[in-house]
Amino acid sequence: MIAGVIAVVLLLAVAAYACGGGTDYGAGFWDLTAGGAERGRRPRWLIDHAMEPVWEVNNVWLIFVLVIMWTGFPVLFQQVFTTMWLPLALAAVGIVLRGAGFALRKPVRRLAGRRLYGAVFAVSSLLTPFFLGAAAGGVASGRVTATTTASTDAWANPTSLLFGLLAIAATATLGAVFLAADARRFAAPDLDRYFRRRALAALAAVAVLAVVTLFVTHGDAPHVWHGLTHGVGLVFVVVAALATLATAGLLTRPSGAWSRVTAVGVVASAVIAWGMAQRPYLVPTSLTVAQGAGAHTTLRWLGLVTLVAVVLVVPAVALLYWLDTHGELEGLTDADLRRGGAGDEG
Repeated sequence: MIAGVIAVVLLLAVAAYACGGGTDYGAGFWDLTAGGAERGRRPRWLIDHAMEPVWEVNNVWLIFVLVIMWTGFPVLFQQVFTTMWLPLALAAVGIVLRGAGFALRKPVRRLAGRRLYGAVFAVSSLLTPFFLGAAAGGVASGRVTATTTASTDAWANPTSLLFGLLAIAATATLGAVFLAADARRFAAPDLDRYFRRRALAALAAVAVLAVVTLFVTHGDAPHVWHGLTHGVGLVFVVVAALATLATAGLLTRPSGAWSRVTAVGVVASAVIAWGMAQRPYLVPTSLTVAQGAGAHTTLRWLGLVTLVAVVLVVPAVALLYWLDTHGELEGLTDADLRRGGAGDEG
């Protein structure tokens, strides 16, 4: 019983990281595709201003995932990180380089330096979700087992490749939807239209890739395919489809209100549908939740610590998101600082 509860918590943490971290990866994707220095200047300006207040906090969910996984399901952790060490190592390098590129490109004064750090940030934002998605696809297709050795086939297979492409398209959708909302907040209607169009294109890519993935899993990951087309998994697939239609409709309206909520609903529902489709397995069809769980005492303490962490962290993160989306975390400009200095001297 308690192992099942912890498994659900792990799945929800993965969904939270997919939505929170995915939005930042999506912003990096649009940074990569914004064009040259002049044409991409305004989109990149918006990306910098939108990401600055909260880009680091989204890694909280990744820490949740790792801690719950290695403490609550050590067998799963060992199998995944043994079999998938290469894509996961590349994703980890991407996370580090992405953060460094984003942090360093603004203070650098030379144009060549800004371009270098900007390229590192943007390319890492594309590759990191792909490798994370590819690793998830290897798990979903049952290629992560106790006897599997690290090999290209474990993560370079049809299901893994489609999961990786889906991860890129989903993060691009989240990024564009949130950036369009930020453009409205900054009273930049040209950027609002710019990112709305890209959000709709990325959402269409998500829909197409989702259908293709469903067909591919029929032969490559039959257990997951059955779970996605029956029971609770099917319910969340339907929810994701309805959220996709709602997001598309909202993006065509002038206000675009609630589009961020429905876009998050698309990604969260898709991740939860995948998790529900795998039941009762952590790795179809070789490792069940019960088989992969740690000791009962460990799970009890993990549940208690997780509950405390959720009570402490979730309200703080929710407040941070609310402040950011309502424009309460705008950075000081040089003019603000000059005004403050003049007032202090008076």
